[in-house]
Amino acid sequence: METYGILKDLAIIVIAAKFCGLLARKCKAPQVVGEIVAGLLIGPCLLGLVEQTAFISQMAEVGVVLLMFEAGLETDLKELVKTGPVAFLIACCGVFIPLIGGTFLYMGFYGMAPWGSEGFYRAVFIGVIMTATSVSITVQSLRELGKLRGRVGTTILSAAIIDDVIGIVVLTFVIGFKNPDNKPMKVVLSTILFFVFAIIVGFISYKIFKWMDNKYPHTRRIPIAGLAYCLALSYIAEKYFGIADITGAYVAGIILCSIKDSDYIARKMDVNSYMLFGPIFFASIGLKTNITGLTGEIMLFSLGFVAVALICKIVGCGLMAKICKFNVSDSLKIGIGMMTRGEVALIVSQKGLSVGMMDDVYFTAVILLIIVSSIATPILLKLIYAREDRGDAARDNKAFLYKSEKDE
Repeated sequence: METYGILKDLAIIVIAAKFCGLLARKCKAPQVVGEIVAGLLIGPCLLGLVEQTAFISQMAEVGVVLLMFEAGLETDLKELVKTGPVAFLIACCGVFIPLIGGTFLYMGFYGMAPWGSEGFYRAVFIGVIMTATSVSITVQSLRELGKLRGRVGTTILSAAIIDDVIGIVVLTFVIGFKNPDNKPMKVVLSTILFFVFAIIVGFISYKIFKWMDNKYPHTRRIPIAGLAYCLALSYIAEKYFGIADITGAYVAGIILCSIKDSDYIARKMDVNSYMLFGPIFFASIGLKTNITGLTGEIMLFSLGFVAVALICKIVGCGLMAKICKFNVSDSLKIGIGMMTRGEVALIVSQKGLSVGMMDDVYFTAVILLIIVSSIATPILLKLIYAREDRGDAARDNKAFLYKSEKDE
């Protein structure tokens, strides 16, 4: 009987998530927003059609691992190296400022907490959520404006990739420090050892996959082996190094992103993620969101969370871009382009909930941030570029009139 109940729940989740996702896309919002709303609609908060079960939680965990694996596969290492130094500085500032801003926001609402206490780690984790960047909306906006291949667009893309890498590393440290059995040096050592392990094993794995890719190009055994590799590295990261499984999945994607069939692997992973595991993960966010516990204080905190998250990204990334010799207008574009949040923020939030660093009621703030940033970013970018284009047109017109008067 239980099995049939699970099948019913999965059917409702998939249909509701896809329907609401399509509606969100029609409204020019990210599809993931619709899938989260679907979880709210069918969950205990509203219709009560589906309840969060251990099975759905486990399916959602697989979904988040696949999403991070895809993110790693889609990383362009050559582009990363090309714009490396400037993008790295912008990304570092874009992580540090929101991390500090989020920490002090939480402490401002709930009081200053001593170093190493439960309250301190909860405050830092709010900052960690703010560090994430999702530039899919920015990329689409710049593409529509014909500005994606420019210096600003390339810098945003590279900085966003580095931003997420740094954010995942910070998340790894924070979760490690949260465990009372872990001492600071043990966490640092475990993290370093994992990345040393990943470099050594990753080099060997890359050679093996490259050989397979040349011998059996574009065959299904490549993505199957890639999926097994992702799951194995996720397990090893969590089991033997105390590192988040999503870190292992992301590293697995980075290792395989340079083989010829990396796009082919990503497409095959996307089929699984798009049809089943992705909708379950994003809908599970809605299922876990506890709006019944939404008080005036939590709502006020959510509004502050959105404001601080957006402002800190603009200030952090924009200020460093200005220091790196971008003009004021381009620095502002980079800051605004980096302020969108999406899947990674949700993934980090989910991980925080699973280890007890965040209560489910705070998902409201994260969802609100994703919606606001996804709507505001394209509008602000279009306004800045339109004003800049009008200024260029006015200067060109003035120069033409001056030349005409001079010729006469």
